[in-house]
Amino acid sequence: MTFHMKSSITAVLMLAGLGLATQAANADALDDITKAGAINVGIFSDFPPFSSASADMSIKGYDIDVAQFIADQLKVKLNLVSVTGQNRIPYLTDKRVDILMSVGYSKEREQVIDFAAAYAPYYIAVIGPAELKVEGKDDLADKSIAVNRGTLEDTSLTEAAPASADIRRFDNYNSVIQAFISGQTQLMVVGNDVGAQVLARQEALKPEQKFQLLTSPSHIGLNKNEDRLKQAVNDAVAKMLADGKLDESSKAWLKTPLNPDNLKD
Repeated sequence: MTFHMKSSITAVLMLAGLGLATQAANADALDDITKAGAINVGIFSDFPPFSSASADMSIKGYDIDVAQFIADQLKVKLNLVSVTGQNRIPYLTDKRVDILMSVGYSKEREQVIDFAAAYAPYYIAVIGPAELKVEGKDDLADKSIAVNRGTLEDTSLTEAAPASADIRRFDNYNSVIQAFISGQTQLMVVGNDVGAQVLARQEALKPEQKFQLLTSPSHIGLNKNEDRLKQAVNDAVAKMLADGKLDESSKAWLKTPLNPDNLKD
């Protein structure tokens, strides 16, 4: 074999190797999901009403509805992966999961991960019985209000309430709820995740959301530079919003119609 022929073969092999390397470099998360036939979604396994074990021990909730719809739109199987607040970002960056549910936006997190569309409302609300007229912050004057001590709810209420409001601080959410439903306080201030459980169970009291103190919607987290996957997720959320599926999930799990304004940061 001549030197020139050897050189030509070597050049072809190098070009072929370069082509494979380029294909590998261009491969992205959406390609990987499609090839695997499944999407791995990180969820909190005990975070009602967004995700928790049902009577048949399967995980159900608002987040699961959305995750399943995304999987259906991508025509792949949904694999739910239980994560914690401490390990979920590493699970994402290590590609043990493809996306994360229930991620609140922050500038600090944005340094590490990307955010797809807001899909779930998270807000802090004042909740009280239907018969009690409370429409805004001024109406909290002279009212007794239960709140979880040292939380964002506590901070938000303290900033908003008039000086005459009787803020009663408790050490956990169960105590807050018990104080409210037993009549120790006229109102309570909780996140809509906690509030949904009370709205669903206290038919005699007929509690309702009076107004919101703070809104911070949940996003779907994904790795940076995954533009195709981000677009696919955004498209799925937009479709759910347009055809009423998000509203259905909100009514089913959050016990209130979806207000699109609550999906704005």
